[in-house]
Amino acid sequence: MGNRLSRIYTRTGDDGSTGLADGSRVSKASARVEAYGCVDELNSVIGLALAAEIPEPVRKVLLRIQHELFTLGAELATRGAIAIQADLVTRLEMDLDHFNAALPPLKEFILPGGGAAAATCHVARTVARRAERRLCALATEEEINPESLRYLNRLSDLLFIFSRVLTRATAGEEIPWSNPKHRQGNESPGQDAP
Repeated sequence: MGNRLSRIYTRTGDDGSTGLADGSRVSKASARVEAYGCVDELNSVIGLALAAEIPEPVRKVLLRIQHELFTLGAELATRGAIAIQADLVTRLEMDLDHFNAALPPLKEFILPGGGAAAATCHVARTVARRAERRLCALATEEEINPESLRYLNRLSDLLFIFSRVLTRATAGEEIPWSNPKHRQGNESPGQDAP
């Protein structure tokens, strides 16, 4: 590892290509690179959430997820690799059940927010959804590990739950979505009420 990181720039990507783990070169615009790039971005956003003051149980799970996302990135950078197994998906489902059990049920959509840490989890959730879409796009071109898709799907759900947990941990507020069609009088946005 030390030799691989001894030089930060190599100039090998100046032509718009990048190397996969097997040594082959592909375009930086390829579906595979886009997929693992989104996973890397997701990991970075989770790192931003971890930079905040958050409850230790949430911190512990997010740190574990960061390691798992590195594993997923390595899988995506290696054609034919299988690294994400069903047990990781099951563990996310257990986390979902555990953290959701203490939350009040949602009766309507909520706006992203709730405090800095909670809002960061909302951003992470949307990046997880994008990573999932990019993996679906890759699946139209090459065979992928179906557990990786399931992993990202469950992870986005868990990040939503964490946004709710962190809203409460920091005394934030969940603001329900106010659909303009359901507002009193059904006034159009920007239109004066009679």
